[in-house]
Amino acid sequence: MLYLKTLIIVVQLLSALGVIGLVLLQHGKGADMGAAFGSGASGSLFGASGSANFLSRTTAILATVFFVSTLALTYLGSYHAKPSAGVLGASAPAPVVASAPIAASVSAASSASVPAVAASAAAASVPGNDVPK
Repeated sequence: MLYLKTLIIVVQLLSALGVIGLVLLQHGKGADMGAAFGSGASGSLFGASGSANFLSRTTAILATVFFVSTLALTYLGSYHAKPSAGVLGASAPAPVVASAPIAASVSAASSASVPAVAASAAAASVPGNDVPK
């Protein structure tokens, strides 16, 4: 999993740098100063408007790669591994608090003609009874 994340991060960084470079190479619609640096030549490798189409398509492809890698990193970053089952192959059960013996002792105490104060004190010791409702 770590190698996959590293690979996606490298792809994302390279595509981000490629998008930055290609955007800086392109010129806008009203870039008259660009002709002074040779970008207005019609006899270039791609033709008169071929370089603009090539650069814009390549920029779109690299931007798509960047967004897909960002979504993949988000998905992999939100993945949480399940806890291990341990050596025995089964997860340890959560401790169970038995409330039946406490209730039985409360009913036995009230049936043995113990004052009501003692019975209410025993009932108050049950977890959760002292929480205001």
